[in-house]
Amino acid sequence: MQMVTLLRPELRSRGLSRSLTQKWRQIRLARGLERQWSKSEILEAYLNLLTFRGELQGIRAAASILFEKVPHGITEPEAAVLAVLIRGPNASLETVRRRAWAVGRARGDTTAAEEVTAAVTRAFGDQASMGPRVSLAPHAAQRLAGQFLAATTVPSTLDGNLQRLATQALQQHLLAVRERQVHDGAVLVADSETGEVLAYVGGSGDLSTARYVEGVQARRQTGSALKPFVYGLALERRLLTPASLLEDTPLDVAVGGGLYRPRNYDERLRGLVTMRTALAASLNIPAVRTLEQVGADSFVLQLRRLGLEGAVERGEYYGLALALGSVDASLWELVNAYRTLANGGVWRPLRLARGQDSATPTRRVYSKATAFLLSYILSDRESRSPTFGLENPLATRFWSAVKTGTSKEMRDNWCIGYTQRYTVGVWVGNLSGEPMHNVSGITGAAPIWLDVMAWLHRTVPSHPPSPPDGVIASQVVFADDIKPARLEWFLGGTELPGSGVQRFGGLPRRLVPASGTLIALDPDIPPAQQRLVFEAETRGTDLRWVLNGQDLGPASSPLLWEPQLGYHAFTLVDGGRRTLDTVPFMVRGAERLPSP
Repeated sequence: MQMVTLLRPELRSRGLSRSLTQKWRQIRLARGLERQWSKSEILEAYLNLLTFRGELQGIRAAASILFEKVPHGITEPEAAVLAVLIRGPNASLETVRRRAWAVGRARGDTTAAEEVTAAVTRAFGDQASMGPRVSLAPHAAQRLAGQFLAATTVPSTLDGNLQRLATQALQQHLLAVRERQVHDGAVLVADSETGEVLAYVGGSGDLSTARYVEGVQARRQTGSALKPFVYGLALERRLLTPASLLEDTPLDVAVGGGLYRPRNYDERLRGLVTMRTALAASLNIPAVRTLEQVGADSFVLQLRRLGLEGAVERGEYYGLALALGSVDASLWELVNAYRTLANGGVWRPLRLARGQDSATPTRRVYSKATAFLLSYILSDRESRSPTFGLENPLATRFWSAVKTGTSKEMRDNWCIGYTQRYTVGVWVGNLSGEPMHNVSGITGAAPIWLDVMAWLHRTVPSHPPSPPDGVIASQVVFADDIKPARLEWFLGGTELPGSGVQRFGGLPRRLVPASGTLIALDPDIPPAQQRLVFEAETRGTDLRWVLNGQDLGPASSPLLWEPQLGYHAFTLVDGGRRTLDTVPFMVRGAERLPSP
């Protein structure tokens, strides 16, 4: 009968009253449970749904938070403490101790008093009462208090049950990986359509070494979490399509006085990959090449439009490492940036206070078509598999689009994604700034993200978005079978004309100079004698050279260019002005040596 009231809270009695109708419904549902479930299944569900104290729901959460153990690892005195909490979850410390002693004596345990006292002390320290150790959403309350200084009460948009679930999911997973030097995390859940914040877990509570620091609003390095927005800008400008072939090959980029060589997370190189695979599998080198094409300054402006207010410098300050997350952002900002994709490319602010003015500012960052393509790629389990495999915490049983990120030295990791209705973001790391030990986005934040998403969609379905106007599906066949044929989505006008079968061969390649070349001019040689030669293997196609946005003519023959000081990018484009390759390089001057 108690199990029925846990499943159906509306059937609980109010005070001393209980109607005959209510009692009859309880009996009928209880008999239905006994017909469908075994005794052990009913007991398991009962223990998982019980509220032991405050926000601690379920035997696993209670054992983890109170004793830092899994349920099968607790001792008999600890089990006695948990048992009496079922009867009185908010009883005084002395009442809990006395009742637990009675449980021990009933079992014939003569040492129950000492062991129970020790168990109570381990669970609650020297507290004089069993009041809640932390409020359900302290960081959210603090944020609301700061926004509404004159208000005595502020109704929030938070869902209490979801807040408890997210808190427990975070704490339980952090306990599981704490030996890898992981202490902190944060979870943010939003209704994608309304922007209402449904869960706001700003920290890991007692597990944290900095429990009063706000994890949702703290800005941290973003890692690969920014990659969808790099590719989104390239798609929006029609520089790339999901079927475009990108090089996952060694790349040297001029940085300061030397070269920067990006590497993939798994240290592997895959040669030619489609843009779809490059994004879904989170490959670093193609992302850097794509940022070369769109430009760091343009991408910084795009990040600001997405609400990342920490992107305050010019592109040259961040360099091409910007594609890999060299700009800082908060979980609040990143969740809303991904929510922009869920909403068809339109950015709107999040709302934590219920009843806030719905006439909030909005801006379109991406077209509906571009947002659809990005969502379609981020939900592609097969294209994700070269890096993550087919079975991983990102592979949900319902439609979802998701991306992970890990900052350098594993100081931060992220998992942010959305379904048809919700956007969920998780950050895991250390607020002290200490690195974690071999914990990435897929092993740190992703399991928590999956737990929250699975709970949200335990009864609510999630379906993929319908293709909007402006996108076209076309069969893609690659020349020489370098990639399997597939049906692909394109922005209208970026698909190749013809019968509907798109044939993508190997890319025309630039031969000289190499990407990332650093050129130092000799002051004793006339500039005209130091001209650079650019050559491309055009394979008979109509290609043109573009220098810093200026058309320099056909690429069918070598181009001689008199170097000018500064950072430059030579780009190879086809007849439709689509970028095929970019050669970034730096030209520096040199002082004359004094005469001997």
